[in-house]
Order: sequence, then structure tokens, then C-alpha cells
Amino acid sequence: MDFPKEKLSSDSIKKGRFGMKWAEISIQTTHEAAETVANIFHELGSSGVVIEDPKLVNSYLTSGVWDYSDIPKESNTEVVIVKAYLPVDDQLDDKLRNFEEEFQQISFRGMDKGKGEMQCREVQEEDWASSWKEFFHPIKVGQFIVIKPSWEEYEAAADDLVIELDPGMAFGTGTHQTTSMCCRALEEVVKHGDLVFDVGTGSGILSIAAAKLGAASVKAVDLDSVAVRVAKENVDINHVEHIVNVDQGDLLTGFAGQADIVIANIIADVVIKLLVDIPARLKANGIFIASGIITERLSDVAAAMLEHNLLVEKVIEEGGWVAIIARKGGH
Repeated sequence: MDFPKEKLSSDSIKKGRFGMKWAEISIQTTHEAAETVANIFHELGSSGVVIEDPKLVNSYLTSGVWDYSDIPKESNTEVVIVKAYLPVDDQLDDKLRNFEEEFQQISFRGMDKGKGEMQCREVQEEDWASSWKEFFHPIKVGQFIVIKPSWEEYEAAADDLVIELDPGMAFGTGTHQTTSMCCRALEEVVKHGDLVFDVGTGSGILSIAAAKLGAASVKAVDLDSVAVRVAKENVDINHVEHIVNVDQGDLLTGFAGQADIVIANIIADVVIKLLVDIPARLKANGIFIASGIITERLSDVAAAMLEHNLLVEKVIEEGGWVAIIARKGGH
């Protein structure tokens, strides 16, 4: 893969070619490698990663879950675009070089990394926060939970639990399978009075869902300060600020004590890293919900759970992604 050096130079951004604080890095890859590419960006400290999956968009267009959309169907569904947002600072060039090295290693893991064509462009914060809105419409993601954009109207049924959301730059609209599967898992396991930990909360959607389902207290943590701000705003919009507390922190280091339920909608490699500490953060018979896992990594994550005394009770699968409901063992 050859990087377009002129486009990716942080010096050119600082001198005015781009001129603002964020660089949007996009790369064409495959369904198989998309999660790994996203993980590389995550490890580099990206303040948001977006996976543009044409199969997913087409599935929503044909299923009727979007009441209205003028988005055309994609003809080429094999190329997945992963976008990351990195601050324009003195570390940008080093991060891009590190990304190039890590991306080249994907082939040695037995995966098809795809075309590897990259682009970089200036993204102003207000543009980043609104450019995806054409893809976001009210959607029922579970038996009760409905995700509604703050700028659209929705006539709720009697048993709907409506979450009003403005994800801003934190992403996580609930429309991706990983998030909607977590919502359905929460509908199954949350009991009135539960204490819930949400690891990597993003826009706060899962914390809000847990609160609306009856949790007594929800602790949400994200490393990204933008995500923390947006999640707090969404918690206030949904009037669950007396239940949900959002703080900045790195994965489980931001939590103390034990919860009835721990949620982590991240990616497989990060979930596996978390597992060494998850049992200590769960009460007896506590539940761990893990998502962001591609189907091909299910066996890896399930095996790691078993090693750490977490018993898989249910696997939810949709569109090549899985969510796992596991329970803390008794010894």
C-alpha cells in the first residue's frame, strides 16, 4: 500500500492545506479485515472509528426499517471503508507510519486486507458531527427499544421505550447490528434495581437503554472526552441523569466495585483483553454482555471467556456480527 504522502502530511494540514484540528483517514478494505483495521486505529488513539459497510446499508434499505430514505443501494458490496479521526498534532505523522506498518501485517495473519487505498481530508468538527445524519432514522432495535434521532418525529406505541439520541461525534446510533444486539440482550437480562457498568459507552445509548429498562444505577466510561460530553448530553435529553453517571476513563480502570451487568460493545481483541478483569467486576452470577465481534472471532472470544470462568449462555448473531451473553461462574 502506498500512502499519498502529500495528502497525509500533518505539516500540510498545519500550514493551511487542511487548516483544522481533525484528519479523517479512510481506507478501503474487506469485510474480513474491517474489525482488525478498526482496532489498529483504536490503538492509535482515534477519536472515533466508522465502518461503512455497503451490505449493512443495503440490508436496511430493503428491510423497511427506515421509513424513508433516498440513499441509493450500493452495487459493490465487497469493499468496506473504515474511517478514523485523528487529531492534527505533532504525533500524526508517526501514527500514520505506525498504521501503515500494522496494516501491512494483516496479510501475515491470514486475512485478505483488500485494496488498501487510503485518503485523508480535512474535517471540521461541525461537519464531522453532522455528515452521517442522512443515514439515521427512527428504528426499533428490540422488542421495546426504539432509537429516535433528536431532530425527527416518532409516534410511540404504548410499550415503546424511546431513546432520543444525538450521537454527534461520538457515533453509535443504534443502527449497527452490534449495538442493536446489545439492546436486545439488555431487554433480556436487566432487572429492576440492577447496577450496570458500560465500558466504552460512546454516545451513551446502552447506558440509557439499561436505565429505561429498570436499572437502578448505571456507570458509563469512555476514554474519549468527546464521547463523554455527548453521552452526558444524551443522558440529560432522556431524563435519566439520576441513574446514569458518565466519566472519562480507560476501559475497566474507570470502575470500582461490582455490577450485576457489565456491557462492552467494542471489538473482539479488546473484549479478550478485558476478560482477565471482568469476573472481579461482576457480582455472583453477574452477566457480561460483549459485542462488536465478527462471527469469525466468536470461538476465540468464547474460549477466552471460559478460561476466565465466564459461561456463555446465549449468542446473538446478525449480519456477520455476534453478541455474547455470559454469566460469571460459581467458583
